[in-house]
Amino acid sequence: MANPEDAFRQTGWSGLRARLFHLYFVLRRPMTLGVRGLIHDAANNSVFLIRHTYVPGWQLPGGGVETGETLAEALARELAEEGNIALAAPPVLKSMHFNRRSSRRDHVGLYLIEHFSQTAPKQPDHEIAEAGFFPLDRLPEGTTPATLRRIAEVFRDEPTSPYW
Repeated sequence: MANPEDAFRQTGWSGLRARLFHLYFVLRRPMTLGVRGLIHDAANNSVFLIRHTYVPGWQLPGGGVETGETLAEALARELAEEGNIALAAPPVLKSMHFNRRSSRRDHVGLYLIEHFSQTAPKQPDHEIAEAGFFPLDRLPEGTTPATLRRIAEVFRDEPTSPYW
């Protein structure tokens, strides 16, 4: 039988060293990760957009992934907070984008949601000024360029940009 101290020396130090290197890179090169949901109501050929109180333009709902959350969990939380929307089936990851306008380390996952429910229309609050479904051929004035690009990539088969 192997000596437990020898086993620790063989695996424990390397495991500790790996954790220390990981901590160093987290502190030295922190990366942020976000999610956005492209909620498509196929029956009405419309998409759900929000307008924040603190930034201009209409955009897709979403936000940052919190520590300990998966992307799907963050998406479900953000959709509930920003739109009273619940997922009725797993969302489909369509693309990942580098959001260089936000920071040098920000990435955003775009999900397509076609199976959902909305408990009630989203009412304005401290974060969301307006929210609603808009026909794809009549998006509101002020829809952000990134939102327009994501819609074109998904519904008009435009090439997917690596940038948000």
